[in-house]
Amino acid sequence: MEPAERADGRDPPEPGGLPGPDPRGFVPQKEIVYNKLLPYAERLDAESDLQLAQIKSNLGRAVQLQELWPGGLFWTRKLSTYIRLYGRKFSKEDHVLFIKLLYELVSIPKLEISMMQGFARLLINLLKKKELLSRDDLELPWRPLYDMVERILYSKTEHLGLNWFPNSVENVLKTLVKSCRPYFPADATAEMLEEWRPLMCPFDVTMQKAITYFEIFLPTSLPPQLHHKGFKLWFDELIGLWVSVQNLPQWEGQLVNLFARLATDNIGYIDWDPYVPKIFTRILRSLNLPVGSSQVLVPRFLTNAYDIGHAVIWITAMMGGPSKLVQKHLAGLFNSITSFYHPSNNGRWLNKLMKLLQRLPNSVVRRLHRERYKKPSWLTPVPDSHKLTDQDVTDFVRCIIQPVLLAMFSKTGSLEAAQALQNLALMRPELVIPPVLERTYPALETLTEPHQLTATLSCVIGVARSLVSGGKWFPEGPTHMLPLLMRALPGVDPNDFSKCMITFQFIATFSTLVPLVDCSSVLQERNDLTEVERELCSATAEFEDFVLQFMDRCFGLIESSTLEQTREETETEKMTHLESLVELGLSSTFSTILTQCSKEIFMVALQKVFNFSISHIFETRVAGRMVADMCRAAVKCCPEESLKLFVPHCCNVITQLTMNDDVLNEEELDKELLWNLQLLSEITRVDGKKLLLYREQLVKILQRTLHLTCKQGYTLSCNLLHHLLRSTTLIYPTEYCSVPGGFDKPPSEYFPIKDWGKPGDLWNLGIQWHVPSSEEVAFAFYLLDSFLQPELIKLQHCGDGELEMSRDDVLQSLTIVHNCLIGSGNLLPPLKGEPVTNLVPSMVSLEETKLYTGLEYDLSRENHREAIARVIRKLLNHILNNSEDDTKSLFLIIKIIGDLLQFQGSHKHEFDSRWKSFNLVKKSMENRLHGKKQHIRALLIDRVMLQHELRTLTVEGCEYKRIHQDMIRDLLRLSTSSYSQVRNKAQQTFFAALGAYNFCCRDIIPLVLEFLRPDRQDVTQQQFKGALYCLLGNHSGVCLANLHDWDCIVQTWPAIVSSGLSKAMSLEKPSIVRLFDDLAEKIHRQYETIGLDFAIPKSCVEIAELLQQSKNPSSNQTMLSSEEIKEGLKRQQEKNADALRNYENLVNTLLDGVEQRNLPWKFEHIGIGLLSLLLRDDRVLPLRAIRFFVENLNHDAIVVRKMAISAVAGILKQLKRTHKKLTINPYEMSGYSKPTQILAGDRPDNHWLHYDSKSIPRTKKEWESSCFVEKTHWGYYSWPQNMVVYAGVEEQPKLGRSREDLTEAEQIIFDHFSDPKFVEQLITFLSLEDRKGKDKFNPRRFCLFKGVFRNFDDAFLPVLKPHLERLVADSHESTQRCVAEIIAGLIRGSKHWTFEKVEKLWQLLCPLLRTALSNITVETYNDWGTCIATSCESRDPRKLHWLFELLLESPLSGEGGSFVDACRLYVLQGGLAQQEWRVPELLHRLLKYLEPKLTQVYKNVRERIGSVLTYIFMIDVSLPNTAPTASPRVPEFTARILEKLKPLMDVDEEIQNHVMEENGIVEEDERTQGIKLLKTILKWLMASAGRSFSTAVTEQLQLLPLFFKVREMAATTLSGLLQCNFLNMDSPLQIHFEQLCKTKLPKKRKRDPGSVGDTIPSAELVKRHAGVLGLGACVLSSPYDVPTWMPQLLMNLSAHLNDPQPIEMTVKKTLSNFRRTHHDNWQEHKQQFTDDQLLVLTDLLVSPCYYA
Repeated sequence: MEPAERADGRDPPEPGGLPGPDPRGFVPQKEIVYNKLLPYAERLDAESDLQLAQIKSNLGRAVQLQELWPGGLFWTRKLSTYIRLYGRKFSKEDHVLFIKLLYELVSIPKLEISMMQGFARLLINLLKKKELLSRDDLELPWRPLYDMVERILYSKTEHLGLNWFPNSVENVLKTLVKSCRPYFPADATAEMLEEWRPLMCPFDVTMQKAITYFEIFLPTSLPPQLHHKGFKLWFDELIGLWVSVQNLPQWEGQLVNLFARLATDNIGYIDWDPYVPKIFTRILRSLNLPVGSSQVLVPRFLTNAYDIGHAVIWITAMMGGPSKLVQKHLAGLFNSITSFYHPSNNGRWLNKLMKLLQRLPNSVVRRLHRERYKKPSWLTPVPDSHKLTDQDVTDFVRCIIQPVLLAMFSKTGSLEAAQALQNLALMRPELVIPPVLERTYPALETLTEPHQLTATLSCVIGVARSLVSGGKWFPEGPTHMLPLLMRALPGVDPNDFSKCMITFQFIATFSTLVPLVDCSSVLQERNDLTEVERELCSATAEFEDFVLQFMDRCFGLIESSTLEQTREETETEKMTHLESLVELGLSSTFSTILTQCSKEIFMVALQKVFNFSISHIFETRVAGRMVADMCRAAVKCCPEESLKLFVPHCCNVITQLTMNDDVLNEEELDKELLWNLQLLSEITRVDGKKLLLYREQLVKILQRTLHLTCKQGYTLSCNLLHHLLRSTTLIYPTEYCSVPGGFDKPPSEYFPIKDWGKPGDLWNLGIQWHVPSSEEVAFAFYLLDSFLQPELIKLQHCGDGELEMSRDDVLQSLTIVHNCLIGSGNLLPPLKGEPVTNLVPSMVSLEETKLYTGLEYDLSRENHREAIARVIRKLLNHILNNSEDDTKSLFLIIKIIGDLLQFQGSHKHEFDSRWKSFNLVKKSMENRLHGKKQHIRALLIDRVMLQHELRTLTVEGCEYKRIHQDMIRDLLRLSTSSYSQVRNKAQQTFFAALGAYNFCCRDIIPLVLEFLRPDRQDVTQQQFKGALYCLLGNHSGVCLANLHDWDCIVQTWPAIVSSGLSKAMSLEKPSIVRLFDDLAEKIHRQYETIGLDFAIPKSCVEIAELLQQSKNPSSNQTMLSSEEIKEGLKRQQEKNADALRNYENLVNTLLDGVEQRNLPWKFEHIGIGLLSLLLRDDRVLPLRAIRFFVENLNHDAIVVRKMAISAVAGILKQLKRTHKKLTINPYEMSGYSKPTQILAGDRPDNHWLHYDSKSIPRTKKEWESSCFVEKTHWGYYSWPQNMVVYAGVEEQPKLGRSREDLTEAEQIIFDHFSDPKFVEQLITFLSLEDRKGKDKFNPRRFCLFKGVFRNFDDAFLPVLKPHLERLVADSHESTQRCVAEIIAGLIRGSKHWTFEKVEKLWQLLCPLLRTALSNITVETYNDWGTCIATSCESRDPRKLHWLFELLLESPLSGEGGSFVDACRLYVLQGGLAQQEWRVPELLHRLLKYLEPKLTQVYKNVRERIGSVLTYIFMIDVSLPNTAPTASPRVPEFTARILEKLKPLMDVDEEIQNHVMEENGIVEEDERTQGIKLLKTILKWLMASAGRSFSTAVTEQLQLLPLFFKVREMAATTLSGLLQCNFLNMDSPLQIHFEQLCKTKLPKKRKRDPGSVGDTIPSAELVKRHAGVLGLGACVLSSPYDVPTWMPQLLMNLSAHLNDPQPIEMTVKKTLSNFRRTHHDNWQEHKQQFTDDQLLVLTDLLVSPCYYA
C-alpha cells in the first residue's frame, strides 16, 4: 500500500505554528504530513525516534554479525513498516546509508532469491522520491546491477531446471535498475556502450538483449554540462537505427521507450524536429488501424506494436518549443483517426485508441505541473524557451477535444473519456465543459437511451470540480450546477440499477463540492457582487427544494424495494448484491447532502425523515436497512437535535411492546418492535459524548431485549450494544464538512459562494476528533460488566459441564460475547503471556515495536480479552467433545478466536477496501495540475483517519506467545474437524493468524504433519483432508508446504510423499486427488531456489558499522566486540553447513519416500517432481539421486521419463568441466587496425571470421592453428573490450578418459550409457509416439544428448552407431524425430572434441544425413530443419564445413521428387540462417545454383526457393554505419531477373490464359517460364517484406509493374508492402504507373449475354487498373503531408473517375482516403496545389461521385 503522499509543492509551515530550530538534531527528508493531524500527534516524534534508533542499531548489528536471517530480514522489514508509518522521516545521511547498505546486500552474488527480492523492494521504496537525494549526495555503481540482471534474467542454467526464479523477479529487477539509474556515475554511459555495442547484430537474438540493456540502463537525467558524457554518445547512432529499421522487430518498441524517457528528461536540449514526421507515421502504423475498405492484413510481425504509454510520453515531451511542429502533426494524427472514435466503430484496435485519449491529456497535465507548479529540485529544469505556453495548451485541447467527445459514447464505456475530460478541464474549462454540457442536457431529458445518460453523467462527474470553481477561464461554470442537479433527480429510479448508481455518484460529487446554503438573502444586503454571483445567489434558493425532492425520490425507491414487493416468500431474505450497492449509494449520498446543508435546510430534512420512519413499519432486511441508514446519516450530522427526536420515540415504543413478559419468549416478534430496535441500533452510531445523556434509557432497552428468544430480535439488540460500545471507545472524526466549522454563520460575515469547489487546507483542517473521555470509558466498562460478565459465567459453567444449556442459548450467549468484543476491541489490551522461545536462534534482538494509538490501557481492570479467551477455549473443548454438530456455535467461536487474536478496533479487509475507495475518489476529484495535495477537506480528513487505522493495524509480526500458540492449535483442531464448513471457516482464520506472528509456522508444521503420518491408524478422512488444506494455504497467505526455508521443507515435502501410504488416503475420492494435484502445482509454481551460502561480504559490513554509529537519533547500544563478531562468523558458517546437510538430507528422505514399496504411482510422481526442483547450479546432486534419475530414463511411465530427461540434462550441466579461455586481439588476427568510427557489417578486421572454402581446416595442424569464434554476433558491430576464445586443445580438459579417470558421479552415467541393453531400451522409448501429430523436435532431449557427448566425448558412439543407422532408415515420424534429436546433440556436443574425433564423427554422420534427407517426409521435414538449425547455432561455420558442403551438394537433385527438393532447401535454409553474416561464400554459391532453377515446374519448390532467397539476401541491410555486405546483394540479382522477364514486358496477350496443367510435360515457351519465374520472385518479395529490416531497393521496385499482371496477388502485395513502408516513392515508379494508366481501352463490343468472356477482363483494362492501383498506393503512402509529386498525381488519378469498374471504385476509395487524412491541415496543404488543380480537386472531393 502506497502512503498517499506526493513529492510536490513546498510544504508550508507545519500545522500548529512555525517550526523552531529542530530540537531532535536532524531534519527529516520527507515525513507523512497526515501524522501531524492525529489527535495524539505530539507523541509521535519520540516514538519514531526510538524506532529509527532501534532499526539502525539492530540492522547494523545483524549485518556485522553475518546474520542475514532472521536478524537482517526482520529489521529490513521493520524499516519498510517505518516508512509506511512515518514516510522518510530520517536525516539525509541516514537515507544515504540505508540505500548503500541495501544496495550492497541486494548485489551479494550468492544471495537467496527471495531475500534479494525483499531487499530490492525496500531499496526501490527508499529511492522512490528522487527529489530527496541529488547526484552529489549519492552515487551508485551500475555493474553490480548488470551482473545481477545478466545472472537472473539471462540465466544460462534456468532452462535446465538448475535455478528457480519467481515470475515477479523480472519486474522487480527492472524497477530496481530504473530507481538506481539517476545515480549512475557520469562515465557509466561510455562504459555501457563499450559493453553492449558488440551485441548489436541485427540478425541475432543478442540485438534484442543489447537494446533491452540500453533501454533499462542508459542514464538520461544527467545535468546539461554532462550531456557530452551522456546521451550525445549514442543518440545519433540509435535514432539512426530506429529511423532505418522496418517491420517492427521486437526491439524497435524498446528503442521508443528509451527515446520517450530521453525526451522527457531533457526537454529543450534535443532537436526532435527532423524526426517528427517519421515518429507520427510510425505511431499511427503501430495503432494497427484498419485502412481502406477492409482490414489490410496486418502481417504477423506487426503484433509487437509500441506501448501507447511510452509513445504518449514521447509526444508530450516534444510539444511546445519554437517550432510547434509536434502540435501540427498531433492535430493531423487526431484528424485522421477521429472517425475511428465514432461509437459505431468497434474493433481490436479500439482499446489502443482509447488508451491514447486517456493518457495524452494526463501526460500534458503532468508536464504543465512540472513546468509551472512543482517545487524545483536538482533535476534539470525545462528551459523557458521550451516551456508550454498558454497558446500551446489551447491548441492541444482544441485538437483532442473532438475525438474525446466522440469517445464519450464508445462501446468500451466512457471511463477513458471521463478521465481525459477531467484533465482537459483543468487546463481549458471554457473549451471542454460547454460541449460536454451540450450533450448532457438532452441526455437528461431522454428516457429511451439510458446509455447516453450514464455516459454523460460520468463525464460531468470528471469535470465537476472545474465546473463548480469557475475561475478566470470559465466564470459562468457554477451557474450550471443547480439545473444539472434538479434534472438529475429523475435518475433515482428503482427500475434501472446503473442509472440509479451513476445518479447517486453525480449528486454526491456535486454536494461534496458545494455548501448547500440558501444565500438569496444576501442580494438585499450586498451590492458589490458580480453578475455571476448575483445569479448564483438567487439560484441557491432552490437548494431546500432540491434536498426535499431528493428525499422523496429516495423514499419512493425504498418503498419499491421492500422484501414483500421484490420476492416470493420462498426466496432468500438477505439483501442481494445489487440491493446492497444501492443501499450504499443511497446512504453515502444522503449523508453527503446533509453534511453540506445549512442548519435551516437540515432541520426540515430531519423532520421529514423522522416522520417517514415513524409513520411506516419496515421489514428489517432490505427497506428497513435503507431507512435506518438515512436516519443514521441525519443523526450523525447533528447529533443533539436528532437524538432528541429519535431516542425517546424508539425507547417508548420498545418499552410499550415489551411490557408483557410473554413477548420475551415468542419465536416470531411483532414487526413494529423489530423495526424500532433496528432504528435504535443504527442511530446510536454517532458521537459517543452525545449518547451519554440517554444512557439510562438505552441500558433499560438492552436489559429488556438482549435475551429475547427470537433470533432476529436479540441480534438487533446485540447490534445496539456493539454500536454503543464502538461509539464511546473509538477515535474518529465527527464531521466531514467541506469547510472547517460548518456553515452556521450569519450571511453578513460568511459568504458561502466563495467556498464552491474549494480545496481543504491541509494546514488548517480543524478536524473535530472524538477521543473517548473518562466518562465514556467508564460507561463502556459498565456495559461490559453488566452484559458480558454474566454470559461468560454461564459459558464457563457450561464448558465445565456443570450447566446444561440449549444450543440456542449457547448461540445467544456467544453472540453477545462477540458483539462486546468487537465493540470494545481497542479498549482491551492485547493478550499477555510467555513468548514461545527457541523457534529461531538469533544474536540480534527481535523485539516488537509498540505504537500508541490514542488510548492508555487501564491495567488496573481485569482484561476482558483474556477472560473471553479462557472461557471460549474451555467451551470449544466441551462442544468438540460432546456436540460436534453444533456448527452454528462453532462458526461464532471461530470468529471470536480470530478477533481475540487480531482485532484492535478495525479489520484489515475493511481497511483495505477503504484505502481502495479513498484512492478512487481521490483520483476522480484530484487536481493534478496544481498538485500540493489540493484535495477536498472530507478526503483529507479521511486520509488522516486511514493513517490512524493503519497504526492500529500495524501489529503484524507480533511476538508469538503461549496463548497465541494455544489458540492457533485450537484453530488447527477446528480446521481438521468433521464438518467441511467448519473446517473451511477455521482454515481461513488459521491462515490469517499464521501470517500475523513471527516464526509461528515452524511451531505448527509438525502438528499439521502428524495427520499425514502413514503409521497412524486413528486419522479420519476429514482430518486428513483438513490437514492437506492447512498445508495448501489460501491464495494470498502463507503456504506451509512451501516456506522458503530448509528447516520447513525438509519436513513437509517427504511427509506429502509418504502420506500416500496413510490409511486415510484414498484415490477414489476425487476431492483428495484434486488436493494433491493443487499441492504439487502450488509447490512447483511458488518454489524458488533456496540459498546454501549466507555469507555477507566485507563491503556490506563496513557500511553497517557506519549505520550503527550514525547519530540523530542514536541508540545506546555499544559497538560489537570482536568475540561477538567471531561468534557471528562461526554461526554463519554453521548455518551454511546446516543448509547443506538439510539439502542432502531432504534429497535422501525424498528418495526413501519414492522408493517405498506399494506407494501409489501418483505419489511417486509427486516425489520425483519435488526431487527435480532440488537441482542447483552450485552443488552437484547427491550420487544416489543421480543414479535414481539415470535409471528412470527408462521408467515405464512417460511422465517420469520426461522428468528424468530434464533432470539428467541438468546433472550433465552440473558435471561439465570448465574449458579454459584466453583473450585475443581481433585486430592482430586480421592484420588491420581499429576503425576510427563505428562501422558495422563486413570490415577487413572481421573478414577472418568468414567461411572460406579455400582455407577451411582439413588437417589436424590447420584445425589446431585456427582460432574459432563460436558466437555469431561477435565482430559484426564492433569488438568487445575483452574478446575471449577457447584455448588450444592441450590446455583443455582431457578427452577420451577411461572409467578410472572419471568421478563417481560420472561413472554412474558412464556405466549406464555404455550398457547396450540400457541404450537399446532408451532409444526404444525415445522413438515412441507421444501425442500423435503434435510431437515436435524436443529441446530437452537434445540437451540430454548434447550433455552426454560434451562430457564423455565419443565414448558411447560405438553403442549408439547401429541404432542411428537403423533409425535413419525407418521413415516413421517418431523414429526420425528421435534420430534428429540425437544427431543435433552429437554435433553440438562435439564442440571441444579433437580433430581426429570430429573427422571420424563426420565420416559416420555424412552417410546418415544423406539417407535421412532422402527419406524426408511431410511429417518430419520440420524436425530435420530444426535439427540442422540447432546444430549450427552458435558454432563457427569453419568447424562445420562437412555439414555445409553436404547440404550444398545438390539441394535440387530431383531424385526424390519435388517434395524432397523443397524439404532439402528448407533444411539448408535452417542451417545457413543460423550462420547469418559469416558465410557469404556459401550464400553466393547457393544463389548461383538456384538462379537457373527459379522457373521450377513445381509450385512447392518455387515457393520454398522464394523463401530461401529471403534468407540469402537478409544480410543485405541498409542500416546506418553499416558497410556494404560481402553476401549477395539485391540490386545485382534484380538486374539479372529483369533481363529474364523481358518477354513478359513485350507481349500483350492475356496472362490468365496460361491455365495449362502445371505438371504437364508440355514444351514450355519463354512466356510460361517467365510467369513461373515471376511467381517465385513474388513469393520472395512477400517473404522479405515480412522479414527484412530495411526498405526495399530501387531495383526491387522495377519488378513491381509486373505484379499488376498477376493481379490476384497484386492488391495484397502492394498494400502489404506499403503498410510495411517497404517501398519508397520515387519518380521512375510513378512514371511507370502513369504509363500503365494511359493504356487505351478497347471499345466495348456487344457480347452474347451468356458468353464466358464476361468474367475475364481485357488485358488493357488489367494494365490500366494496375496503373491506377499503383498511383493510389502512392497517394496513401504519405497520410500527413503533401510531397511535391502528390498534386500532379492526384490530377492524373482524377482523369480515371469515369473509367469502367473496378477502376472507378479504386479511384473513389483513394480520393476519399486522401480527403480523410488531409482534411484537417487543408489550409496549409492547399499551398502545394496550383489554382487550377485546386478547382479540379475541390470539385472531386465534394462532387456527387464522392458519395456514390
